Amino acid sequence: MAEFTRQRGKRQEDGGLGSVLDLLLANARLVLGVSGAAVLAVATLAVKRLIDRATSPRDEGDPKAEQKTLEESWQDLALIKATPKPPKKQRREDLSEPLLSPARPPAPGEACKPKVCSAPPETPRVESSPLCCLTLQEKLLSHYSSQLAVPEVQASLAPQLARSICAQLQNFLRSKCPELPFGSLFLSGPLLDGLGALAADHVNLMLPVVLDAALWNLIPGEDTVVRNPQYWMIKRTDLEYFPRGRSPWDRFIVGRYLSSNALNETLRKMLVASINWPAIGSLLGCVIHPVMASQELKLEVKHDQVELSITLFPVVEMEDKVLLAAPPEGLVENLWLESFYRAEVSKVKELDAGDSGARQHCLRILNGICKSHPTLHKLSGSPLTHVVLHLSATSLDWAEESLADRFQQVLEELVSYLEEGVLPSYFNHKINLFCELLEEEIDEMGFMVYRAISEPELLLKEK
Repeated sequence: MAEFTRQRGKRQEDGGLGSVLDLLLANARLVLGVSGAAVLAVATLAVKRLIDRATSPRDEGDPKAEQKTLEESWQDLALIKATPKPPKKQRREDLSEPLLSPARPPAPGEACKPKVCSAPPETPRVESSPLCCLTLQEKLLSHYSSQLAVPEVQASLAPQLARSICAQLQNFLRSKCPELPFGSLFLSGPLLDGLGALAADHVNLMLPVVLDAALWNLIPGEDTVVRNPQYWMIKRTDLEYFPRGRSPWDRFIVGRYLSSNALNETLRKMLVASINWPAIGSLLGCVIHPVMASQELKLEVKHDQVELSITLFPVVEMEDKVLLAAPPEGLVENLWLESFYRAEVSKVKELDAGDSGARQHCLRILNGICKSHPTLHKLSGSPLTHVVLHLSATSLDWAEESLADRFQQVLEELVSYLEEGVLPSYFNHKINLFCELLEEEIDEMGFMVYRAISEPELLLKEK
C-alpha cells in the first residue's frame, strides 16, 4: 500500500511538472522565436529525463539496470551540451532594412556625440588536441624508447664495476686456491649482449672449471636420476687406473660424480668468510655484500649511481656443451644445467645480420615487458628467445617495418605453446623449457598473453 501511494504521488508530481513544462514550451515560440523554442525544448526534455530517473525507484542489486541508467544519464548530459545555441542578434549596421521606428533627432544644442562601438569580446580559442590514435608499431617504438632504454651512465658504470670485481675475485682465487685450475673469469648477460636489458642491474660472472677430458665424461640428461635432458652429470672415469686425487677436482666428487653443490658450497664459504669485501668496495667506491639467503652465489653492489646484482656461475665446457653449476631444487646435488645462452645470442645476431632484421629489437621489448610483469616474469630470457627462433624458421620478414606484425605473431605462438604446456628448445627438441613451471602458472600466463593478442596495451602500460 505504501508503495502504491508513493507511485501515485510521483505520477501527480510528474503531471504538475508536465503542465508547467507544456505551458512554458507553448509560450516559448512567442518569446524566443522558432530556434530558441527548439533549444529550450531539447534542454527541457533532457532535464525532465534526469529528474525522472532521480525520482524513480532503483533496481538495487541489478548491475545491468544501473549501467543502463548511467549510460542514459551520460547521453542526456551530452544532449544538453550538444544543443546548438540560438543565433546572436544581428548588429544594426549589418541590416539592410530600416528600423520600424525612426531614431529620435537630437535636441537643439545637443551635440552629436560620435557613437563608439566597442568590439565584442573575443571568444577564447580552445585548441583541439590531436586524437591519440597510435598504431601498434608506434606504441612499441615509444615503449622501447621510454621504458627500456638504459641510462648511459648506468650502462657504462655497471660493466666497469663488474669487471673490477671480476679482477679482484680472480686474483683471490689464484692466491687462495692455486691447485684448482680455474679459467679466466668473464662477464655475461643481457646488459652486455643486448637481448633483454631493462636496467643496468644484473650481470653474470662465469667461472670456468677446467677438466681433463681423459678423466671425466658426460652422462646424458635422459640417463640421470631426474630423466631431464637439460641436466647432465659429470662422471669421474678410470678410477682403477687413475686413482682418486689424480684430478684436482676429485675433492668435489660425490658417488663418482662431480658435485655442483659441493663446488658451490666451497665457493660460497670463500665469498662470505674469506674475501675482504669492505676493503674491495672502498677501493672501488662502492659497497659489496654477499647474499646469504640465495641458493645462487650472489653479490649485491651499491654505488652512488647504480645498484648491481652479480651472480657467480661455475661453468664446465666439454663435448660442445656448456654446463652450469645450477642444480634443480631438491636432494639431487650432482646435476649440471645445460645452458644455451651463448648459442641463443649468437643465432639471433646471425639471423639479424643476414636479413637486417629486428629480432633483437623485438626481444628487448618482450623481455622488458615480461621481466617487470608480475604474471609473465618467468617467461623472460630463454623461453622468449626460443619462440623467436622457432618463428624465424617460418616467418622470414623481420624488417623493422614489420616489428608490430612479428610482435603480434610471437604472442600468438607463445599462446599455442602455453596451451600445450610444452616449449621445445630450438637446439634440442627433447628439452621442454616449460618443464619447471607449475600448471597454474602456465594457465595464468596463457590467459594474460591471450588477452594481450587483442589488447597489446595491457602489456605496454607503464609499470
